[in-house]
Amino acid sequence: MIIGRSPLRISLGGGGTDLPSYYREHGGFLIAAAITKYVYVSMHETPLKEMLLRYSQIERVKDISEIRHPILREALRLTNILGPNLEITSMADIPSGTGLGSSGSFATCLLKVLHKFKRQNIHPRELAEMACHIEIDLLKEPIGKQDQYIAAFGGVTVFEFNQDDSVAAWPVRASADTMDLLEDSLIMVSTGFYRAAGQVLKEQDDKTKTADPSMVANLHYVKELGQRSLEAIESGNLTDLGRLMHEHWTHKKKRSKLMSNADIDRWYALAMENGALGGKLIGAGGGGFLLFYTEQKARLRHALRAEGLVEVTLGFDYEGTKIVSG
Repeated sequence: MIIGRSPLRISLGGGGTDLPSYYREHGGFLIAAAITKYVYVSMHETPLKEMLLRYSQIERVKDISEIRHPILREALRLTNILGPNLEITSMADIPSGTGLGSSGSFATCLLKVLHKFKRQNIHPRELAEMACHIEIDLLKEPIGKQDQYIAAFGGVTVFEFNQDDSVAAWPVRASADTMDLLEDSLIMVSTGFYRAAGQVLKEQDDKTKTADPSMVANLHYVKELGQRSLEAIESGNLTDLGRLMHEHWTHKKKRSKLMSNADIDRWYALAMENGALGGKLIGAGGGGFLLFYTEQKARLRHALRAEGLVEVTLGFDYEGTKIVSG
């Protein structure tokens, strides 16, 4: 049996500028961190004359064309693995629809496993590009590229999305002490709201395609905030990073009425009153996880727990998508 794993992610600055509708005109920039929460995919051959696919649903099919799960179907076609005597199972530490990039992580993990099955190695860049091709080009999802790239590369990584569709990637150049302090100063809690990223991102994508002045200006400023966030991390000035996260969130909320709701706004205000320097919803918005930067972790944690919010412990993953067995 082959087992692969791919990390989920958080964004630390510049999120939203990785959509083709923006970066093909203006170039995108963001910082993302892979975290120690994972999507897993296992695969093995069976003696059955059918393909068994297990995820949130179970499918039994005799031909790839019958597969309902779009990423599974297109990944098998792309790698020319026709089955049918295969069993593929997917599990995750955190459910989908929570803003942590699970779709991109699943796509990279699945492709890594399929290449291992064919006894082929694949570079992280090629892995990310293939996952993006499936989700953006073939399935026409109104999403960006950061999820696939940070899942494939891992680490705390800077990405530049160029107008010619090429992507430059390099690790944040900060001291080990700074990275340890950053990791220790983040608190993430679940809002309890789940949604598909495409619902929120489609509004941004449509407005960007029509060169809506307010949307384009918003993304220009968010890109600048991402660049300033990188400077703050690399200089070791994490207090500035926290404040920039707050500024980022205030601008992100302006993109769509679906970005937040009364509960999220209340929890955010509570956090800011109890030691958070800044924070934001992870992902497209509308639900998922709230991430905060704080220098008073015990105080903030106590306030959030009193609201019944569930914390998810954070650590940075520096390995990216990998085969763990097989």
